[in-house]
Amino acid sequence: MWHYFPNQYMPSYQVNRALTQAHYGGGEFAEILEVASQITPGNNETFHQAWAKMGDKVYDLAEDFAKNGNDVSARRTYLRAFNYLRTSEFFLVPSDNRKLPSYLKARDSFIKAIHRFEHKPLQVEVPFEGTTLSGYLFAPVGIKKPPVMIMFGGLDSLAEELYFGISQHLNERGIALLAVDGPGQGASLRLKHILTRFDFEVAGTAVLDWVIENLKENVDVTRIGIGAVSMGGYMAARCAAFEPRFKVCMIFGAVWSYYDIWKNRPNNHPLAEIVKHIVGAETMEDARERLKKFTLDGVAEKITMPTYVLHGGDDRQNFVENAHKMRDALTCKNVVEIVPEGESGSAHCCIDDFTKTFNMYDWIAKEIKK
Repeated sequence: MWHYFPNQYMPSYQVNRALTQAHYGGGEFAEILEVASQITPGNNETFHQAWAKMGDKVYDLAEDFAKNGNDVSARRTYLRAFNYLRTSEFFLVPSDNRKLPSYLKARDSFIKAIHRFEHKPLQVEVPFEGTTLSGYLFAPVGIKKPPVMIMFGGLDSLAEELYFGISQHLNERGIALLAVDGPGQGASLRLKHILTRFDFEVAGTAVLDWVIENLKENVDVTRIGIGAVSMGGYMAARCAAFEPRFKVCMIFGAVWSYYDIWKNRPNNHPLAEIVKHIVGAETMEDARERLKKFTLDGVAEKITMPTYVLHGGDDRQNFVENAHKMRDALTCKNVVEIVPEGESGSAHCCIDDFTKTFNMYDWIAKEIKK
């Protein structure tokens, strides 16, 4: 992975993330590099301020386009603003009083963008344990009832992020995407205070049941897959293992044990406060204890549907050993693709080169349509 900041992985990763998502409307290269030039590596305050400043600037441009009736320009500009504002929120700790307003403005920008899409996504609220899980249905144009992938993000990520790349690649292959904020993610965490859970299949099955009952006119309910990204690699595997009605499973970044990932990380890790928040812990010791349940031991071998695992050989967040363990455990039809070390796309979730995801989408498209 290219390091904009030499020997500084975390901020460089986020620059790569934005540059890659720019191909899908989530940024402009010059704006991203301008932001990066204002960041002091290791100083999360400069990270927030630089991204927020650009996000606010681009949001205001979008508002001007909208006021003048220039909806195409407004749409594209709101999408950029969303991604910059989302990034500005990324390292803010949950107790920071800027975190929620940053999220709300980012989400507002995304919703204003999709309201101007020619083919508008459907905003959904899936009933779940006395509240709802928010999401979006992105459907391909010209297909009456396409297959659909239900997908979750990772850690505390946002469903909106899945538009930048994943939804477009699936739609191009004739597959709809239902992007959902699961427990511990996006609106579920920030607005409804729903914490993550080791038995993520409870949420997966709830969404599946809702799709079958409520989206019969929108998608082919006999061809529904499950997928997720980053920490979602654990979530997708859990959903698939305990819900045989899914036709395919897509694991974009393998996670075997989330406890193993965090057991040796320092308590001051940039994401430590977020990990404590999503599991409802006061200390990292408590968080690690809770994470011991987040394991695929005795679970992965229960997956019965065709499964594709994509992992980067240079992944520094979920080491490649997670993918090796998945390969050894899976008994279903499967492909485990590891992008070789040193190649673009070998970083965490191929964030430095989304073209390395093409094999996965092609395979999923063939399997889900059978």
